[in-house]
Amino acid sequence: MVFGAAGFDWDGANRAKCQKHGVTIAAIEAMFQKPIAVFPNPRHSRTEERFIAIGKDEDSHAVLAVFTMRTRDLRTLIRLISARYMHKKEVEHYEKEAAKIKDR
Repeated sequence: MVFGAAGFDWDGANRAKCQKHGVTIAAIEAMFQKPIAVFPNPRHSRTEERFIAIGKDEDSHAVLAVFTMRTRDLRTLIRLISARYMHKKEVEHYEKEAAKIKDR
């Protein structure tokens, strides 16, 4: 799990926003159980630290997720803001860059 998070912080709003792009909650949670690339996303929020995660769901489809971390009842949780499947060109770029890192 990312950053040692204890789980996810879901509600009706973020569930609906993620699912409107065709990504199921199960696919998002599966992605966070596998190796992912995480990047800071400071330009989209001034009030909380946001991140972009790139990984693969249980069917090996590439997913891009925007999230923040929240604390609830002394537990750190992943709070999804949005998630979508990556476009073909994005996947090609991601795989090319990942191959460069792997070859180092």
